[in-house]
Amino acid sequence: NIHLPSLNLLKIEAGFHTNGCRVRDQQPFLCSPPQTFDKILIANRGEIACRVMKTCHKMGIQTVAVHSDVDASAVHVKMANEAVCVGPAPTSKSYLNMDAIMDAVRATGAQAVRRYGNFIVYLLFCYTYALQAMGDKIESKLIAKAATVNTIPGYDGVVKTVEEAVKISQDIGYPVMIKASAGGGGKGMRIAWNDEETREGFRFSSQEAASSFGDDRLLIEKFIDNPRHIEIQVLADKHGNALWLNERECSIQRRNQKVVEEAPSTFLDAATRRAMGEQAVQLAKAVQYSSAGTVEFLVDSNKNFYFLEMNTRLQVEHPITECITGLDLVEQMIRVAKGYKLQHKQEDIPINGWAIESRVYAEDPYKSFGLPSIGRLSRYQEPLNLSNVRVDSGIQEGSDISIYYDPMISKLVTYGATRAEALASMEDALDNYVIRGVTHNISLLREIITHPRFISGDISTNFLPEVYPDGFKGHQLEADSRRELLAAAAALHITAQLRSQRVLGDLSHWELCVELEEGRHHVDVTKSGKVYTVEMDGVKVEVDGQWNLASPLLPLAINGTHRMLQCLSRDASGKIVLQYLGTSFKVRVLSKLAAQLNSYMPEKVPEDTSSLLRSPMPGAVVTVSVKPGDSVAEGQEICVIEAMKMQNSLTAARQVKSVHCKPGETVGEGDLLVELE
Repeated sequence: NIHLPSLNLLKIEAGFHTNGCRVRDQQPFLCSPPQTFDKILIANRGEIACRVMKTCHKMGIQTVAVHSDVDASAVHVKMANEAVCVGPAPTSKSYLNMDAIMDAVRATGAQAVRRYGNFIVYLLFCYTYALQAMGDKIESKLIAKAATVNTIPGYDGVVKTVEEAVKISQDIGYPVMIKASAGGGGKGMRIAWNDEETREGFRFSSQEAASSFGDDRLLIEKFIDNPRHIEIQVLADKHGNALWLNERECSIQRRNQKVVEEAPSTFLDAATRRAMGEQAVQLAKAVQYSSAGTVEFLVDSNKNFYFLEMNTRLQVEHPITECITGLDLVEQMIRVAKGYKLQHKQEDIPINGWAIESRVYAEDPYKSFGLPSIGRLSRYQEPLNLSNVRVDSGIQEGSDISIYYDPMISKLVTYGATRAEALASMEDALDNYVIRGVTHNISLLREIITHPRFISGDISTNFLPEVYPDGFKGHQLEADSRRELLAAAAALHITAQLRSQRVLGDLSHWELCVELEEGRHHVDVTKSGKVYTVEMDGVKVEVDGQWNLASPLLPLAINGTHRMLQCLSRDASGKIVLQYLGTSFKVRVLSKLAAQLNSYMPEKVPEDTSSLLRSPMPGAVVTVSVKPGDSVAEGQEICVIEAMKMQNSLTAARQVKSVHCKPGETVGEGDLLVELE
């Protein structure tokens, strides 16, 4: 259990991780819960809908879930007191279908709607000036300038055509950022370093913006190279009061989408934190904002900061702010929506400890740091057995990850009195997280939080391409870690053999061959009790463990060091897939005789796939730009695949032999799209 800050007035239900840590004991209300709403309709899906429902239920508020037809059995639907289907799978026909949602409000008698991350009182149902102004990046920038908030140089109007985009970009000076005026979450954003990239960026950004937000307007501004992305959490009421709840460091990103966040930032000093906080509050007051919101800044190496955008909603990364302040931001939003004044003054807001959030996605991190993956979670186990761990998720074992929605599995949050403690807890949590049935990004997350640059705080929004210039390759084994993995595989193989063979007598010595990547290693193994001693190349490695082969987790002590491995698969031929230090490794363990006989087997010649263009991910075909017989120049676009509202252009440079897809079709990962000569 952890200390709850004194300003936290929440009732913590057993097992509910409101302040970012696992809290096992019930805490009584320090004051009576306020009278707010009887029923709230939550017009969201997934983990954020579940997160809101937890606080609503704690406050005694009935909840209504809306869902698409494919989400009928989703977790947020099961959690709600009532549920209403609002349409088919595409978000434009369901979760963004305002008419259907309004019908659901009227049918259920909900008094407030939680939509776009905010609470809107239905009796006065409208988007306030703040929501409209800050939801538009062009207008928000003009308002920020008027409120004396630092802004990025750029064009303050709507960019209407490709030609205009090129002219404006040339006037500003490359590089530039092209982004959707109504955008967020990294969608509808492209960096352009020249005229050609501006033309391409304009096209993709406008298409993604229209698909995601129903608004294809774009703006262009100067791209600040190698900055940090740091945001300020604000909280304001309807009585003119506003607070800043410290910062969140969000610089670890891929495709302008956050991957790992922490609070506070290692970079800010007290003076810069206060200056950013005060400007964030100035902006909130300038638009008469009343709720929880986030003002995002880019910060350069000299601690100069520039307004990026204001999100008038509850951010994905809000749990880490809850960790270090003790506030339940959802409760505060509900109180404000009802008309209550803020309970706290600026001097009451603490920074207690450190919190880190890892976004766990159904993505393949080996493809552009994360292309979407789909599938069914055949096995799913969150690491809630560990202390100071919080998991916000909207899925469970058996849930489907589809092409229609964001591929986020969960937000994994750890807390500690110091950053080192929070990082150590995150490392353990990632090792103990069991996810089967979909490709996930655990390996990338673990490599990030254990990298020396991240540990030292030397980060920027360019962290991933700088650290992995040739793309992410997983954990790179050194001599010691390689021996650990080989020894663990050998010990696991023998344990399985002994269990399956029911051998009579005492077997205590084995000669094995362990294959890993391109290497073949001869090992001698002895067993005493439950401890294996594995010798290879003159070095001995001791492996001790519980050896519960039915469990997905393998807690081992290797030469006295605790390691949590996962056995992802194994078969009778000796092939084993182990998750070790976050990365999956394919290993094969053979007896000495089997290895000798195997050397006589002919090797399978790999298929020549150089003439085949396959889909790198599941998704929908947006456009096909070629036909059989066309000659394709280097870098020329062949087709565009869209998944989770992100568009990816596929290119090649050969004669087209045949085309196997057409616009509108759904394709799976690895499906053949185009065959080349």
